[in-house]
Amino acid sequence: MNSLHITLEKIDFLPPDRVTDDTSVLTLKNLVFEPLLRWEDGFVRPALFQSWTHSPDGRHWQFMIREGATFHDGKPCIADDILAFIEGILEAVDTFGMKWSYARYLKDAAISALSSSVIEVRNPHPIAYILDIFSDFYICRRDVDGRPLLGTGRYRVAEFYAGQNAVLERMPAAHGPDRIRATACKSADVRLDLLAAGRVDAALNLERVEHRLAIDPRFQWGKAVNTLSVMYYLNCQQGIFRAPAARLAVNHAVDSRAIAEDIFHGLAVPSATIVSPYHLGAAKAGLQPITYNPDKARQLLDTVDTGSVVRLRTPTFMPERAPEISRFVAASLEAVGLTVEVETETDRPEYARQIGRKEMGDMAIFDSSPHSTYRILNDKISSGPRAVWWQGYDDLETETLIAAANDAVDDAAREVAYARCLKRLHDNPPWLYIVHPIDVFAAKPNIEGLAIDHKGTLNIL
Repeated sequence: MNSLHITLEKIDFLPPDRVTDDTSVLTLKNLVFEPLLRWEDGFVRPALFQSWTHSPDGRHWQFMIREGATFHDGKPCIADDILAFIEGILEAVDTFGMKWSYARYLKDAAISALSSSVIEVRNPHPIAYILDIFSDFYICRRDVDGRPLLGTGRYRVAEFYAGQNAVLERMPAAHGPDRIRATACKSADVRLDLLAAGRVDAALNLERVEHRLAIDPRFQWGKAVNTLSVMYYLNCQQGIFRAPAARLAVNHAVDSRAIAEDIFHGLAVPSATIVSPYHLGAAKAGLQPITYNPDKARQLLDTVDTGSVVRLRTPTFMPERAPEISRFVAASLEAVGLTVEVETETDRPEYARQIGRKEMGDMAIFDSSPHSTYRILNDKISSGPRAVWWQGYDDLETETLIAAANDAVDDAAREVAYARCLKRLHDNPPWLYIVHPIDVFAAKPNIEGLAIDHKGTLNIL
């Protein structure tokens, strides 16, 4: 196959100090850049770092850069490039003006170059979670025009018009189509129409069409459950949800399977805990979603003070279909005896900042996107760091389990330790668990080598 034309929701290459979970951007980044380590269903595999070693106590790590790694302008990729990239992220803020959590994760770490091809990380305590962090970092440099387009991946950027289109050309000795053209189209329905009209070869994020998606047999289809969690933060510091019984009650009160079927048109699966089935520890935990049982919810609510109105906050998007989900949840909670008031915030960045400031009412819909179990536990659950997304959950048993997981070093030990955390958070939930969306792409039947992963990235093999 000499060329491939794909259509995505957006076309962008972000600045080096920006990390994203946007599936359109990740699809392009995976082609042009390499992550330091590649995430695969909870574990990490070699990428730009071809190998690594660590001390038995997990405090000292060395990472070896892939032999022959070269940027698309011919410059060898050396340790100083990686150090500069990491330093940029640690000094930057996210799209909401908040400091990246990576600065907190690595505040005690000394990261240095042992040679031009070896990066060393030293930390006063075990830092196996460095693997998770490095899987978020896609190394890139700016070109002569200041654009962040130079990577070490299979494709170089031949043309780029931000927000419109990009043309990628395969590097010598790499595999895949010779040329990939990517065009932006905001509407999922229009992306599907472009495929049906033969104007593109493949279209991504078709789960976002307005109505139930019809699986047209003229095309090949690919689906994957996304690691993203659609959930509600519950205010564990004040109000009704300080009580564990109330938090468990609302999880019994809401039929997440109905949300998956009716609101997501069958393109979602119910959540069982704080992470997806593909996060580290989830398979080992083997959890099932909390059962829909309104009678059990009423019994639990009988044990707590439910006198005040429950303030439920929602944006208009991010997560997708947030207003519809919130209407369903409000009705479900009222059906078991709660009085609910829905408050809508139309400014999505401001909504995120409000949640970060703990201005969340009693419950607030959000999307939890990190594919790292460590990041979710330590950013959103643990009362130790009390990080920006923590909403007051404070449970001694959970803290003990998180501390043990943070100190685990080998993959098997980390998996078991995280599984114990996830089981506890299923039994004593800090959130109202809703669903994990299913991402969908379609392509012409004669196109080979397309697949979608659990981060929602379209992989071109």
